[in-house]
Formats: sequence, C-alpha cells, structure tokens
Amino acid sequence: MNIRPAQLDEVETIRALFEDEVRAGRMLPRPAEQIAGAIDDWLVAADEDGRVVGCVSLVVFNRRLCEVRSLAVHPDYRGNGLASKLVAGSVDLARARGLQRVLTLTRAAGLFEKLGFRRDFVANFPEKVWRDCAPCPFRHACDEIALLFDLA
Repeated sequence: MNIRPAQLDEVETIRALFEDEVRAGRMLPRPAEQIAGAIDDWLVAADEDGRVVGCVSLVVFNRRLCEVRSLAVHPDYRGNGLASKLVAGSVDLARARGLQRVLTLTRAAGLFEKLGFRRDFVANFPEKVWRDCAPCPFRHACDEIALLFDLA
C-alpha cells in the first residue's frame, strides 16, 4: 500500500470513498471544489494497481493547530491497518509543516488512541468550534470524541 499526496484528478474518487458514510449521517459531505481547493492537504492510499482505496485530510486552523479529518477506507481494505497508516501519514505531514498539535473528532477513538492521541474536550479548541462545529447540522447531537496528538 502506498500512502501519497492526492492528485486533482482523484477528487471524485476521494468523494466516493466516504459517500456511504455521508448518506448514513456519519460523515459530513465535502464538495468537490473544497477538496480540489485544498488538494495539497489530502493524502490517499493506493493499492498495488494504483487504485485509490483510502483517504484523509489535514485541515490547518493556525500555526499551531490542525485537524485530521475525512478519514475513509474502502470496505474491501478495512481491518488491515490502512486507516492507521493514513493517520500516521497526516501526522507526519503536520510535523513537516511545523505544526504543534493535531486534533481529531471521531467515533473511532480507539484507533487514534492506539496511535498516541489522547482524549480532550472540543470546547478547548475554539478554532474548531467556530469554524466547523457551529454550522454543523449535527452540533446538537454530536457523538464524536475529541482527541489530540501533541507534536511539541
């Protein structure tokens, strides 16, 4: 499996990876224009045939804080550590960009805790709350757990 930067011609493939999760109300949709406009912040996992089978994005809030989000793996490739590799790749990207803290909001807390993330409270991250949580349609019934990885 190859973890690499996403390419513009892969935007629709990336969106398709989490389309079922969006329909089920477990992920927020990401418009193609939003993905394309931030393509340098996306990583993909490609199988030996070059097919994109996983994705993750890194959203930068400021010089210190970023967020890992939009983590998705094709159902045929789940259960073999690919999600962990994508998260690790995004943490490496954050480190390379000189960021200090990596946040995630997730229902898969165990995955992130195995990678060294520690539980926190989303209220401790007003950058996230005002930018993403306030307009979120699930804000009054959010069941995601905030976790933080400290790079400093």
